[in-house]
Amino acid sequence: MQRSLPPPTPFLVMPPTLSATAANAKTIHGTAPPNLGLDLGLDLDLATAFADPYLAASTSLQSRVGRALWGVVWVLLFRPSPRPAHAWRSLLLRMFGARMGPRCHVYPGARIWAPWNLVCEDAVCIADEAIVYNPARITLRSHSVISQQAYLCGASHDIDDPTFPMRSSPIEIGRYAWVAARATVCPDVRVGDGAVLGLASVATRDLQPWGVYAGAPARLLRQRRRPEGR
Repeated sequence: MQRSLPPPTPFLVMPPTLSATAANAKTIHGTAPPNLGLDLGLDLDLATAFADPYLAASTSLQSRVGRALWGVVWVLLFRPSPRPAHAWRSLLLRMFGARMGPRCHVYPGARIWAPWNLVCEDAVCIADEAIVYNPARITLRSHSVISQQAYLCGASHDIDDPTFPMRSSPIEIGRYAWVAARATVCPDVRVGDGAVLGLASVATRDLQPWGVYAGAPARLLRQRRRPEGR
């Protein structure tokens, strides 16, 4: 009697979506955290990705460890620091790879997701409860202001991909621009020099220099008076 062969073990065949998920985790995000000595190719979530790609990690192990360490520093040293201690908080951000210009005012309640993807020129202000979600680089130009509870959203998800991968894109806030309280800047948006994004507005496209915008999505209301020499 001929014996039937046992069914193949399912884990011997890699689903076609897994390679795409692993590639996305390594290529779509911003700069890696500095000096952690971890292999970017190491992925401890392969078994999870086989079972359900939705549960696979969206970022590398190096990024996750870096953010865990930064979270400890934020709780113990950044958040409790005195409100005027701007130089101290800039130092902590620099220690995790941020590029900080002189006279930056980052308040103790500000949340920076990945300091190594933050670039601040001189005299930048990030207010309490502002969120800088930066899997990709976010650049704040000279004298730009991010008000309280504003949200710089540097990533989203591909809703047409069955694995729902995270997609990150850079954001740039121009010189003398103001993102007002509770306003949101979406991925891959540049806020032009001197532009204003009004209270609780949502910028889904680039904002032209010295324009005043409001609404969701934000619409141009008028031109801002431009001071001489700017």
